[in-house]
Amino acid sequence: MDTTLYILLGAVLLLGGALVAGRLVGFRAQRPADYAGQGPQFDLREHLTGPILCEGVIYGPLGRVSSRFVADMEASWDGDTGTMTEHFRYDSGATQTRQWQLTLTDGGGIKATAADVEGVGEGWVSGPTVLLRYRIRLPENAGGHVLDTTDWMYLCDNGTVINRSQFRKFGIKVAELVATMRRKD
Repeated sequence: MDTTLYILLGAVLLLGGALVAGRLVGFRAQRPADYAGQGPQFDLREHLTGPILCEGVIYGPLGRVSSRFVADMEASWDGDTGTMTEHFRYDSGATQTRQWQLTLTDGGGIKATAADVEGVGEGWVSGPTVLLRYRIRLPENAGGHVLDTTDWMYLCDNGTVINRSQFRKFGIKVAELVATMRRKD
């Protein structure tokens, strides 16, 4: 074999190995069961209710901060059905509003819908964590792409929620969000 073929074969093996490793370790390898039995117990009706302040950053595909934001949220619950309205203000001056409809199901399940979510998002509560997966449609001024989203929320002992989200297109990570959420006093 000539050198070019060896280099090409090595690159394919390296890329394949990276894709497999990404599913076995790190963010994408987490499962709700990994957090079962740990505390404090995340109860959306308790920890995501009332006025909430959210502050965060969005990282682009190369790992650099592409945007910063502050969001005022308001959440209310009627039994196992909740509504969360989010008003985002980005460092660019842009604003965005999203209203989630949330339903808690048996066994710690969550169903979630919003106007810019394709279909129904699904999630699970386990110990101090919430996992939510959904497909979000970006605004037209951001390309209108539909991204596969995985949100992990981690409840801290003081009631603050740390949110880490990854956005993928064709399985490739194109953005990541890290934010804090805490009740306004």
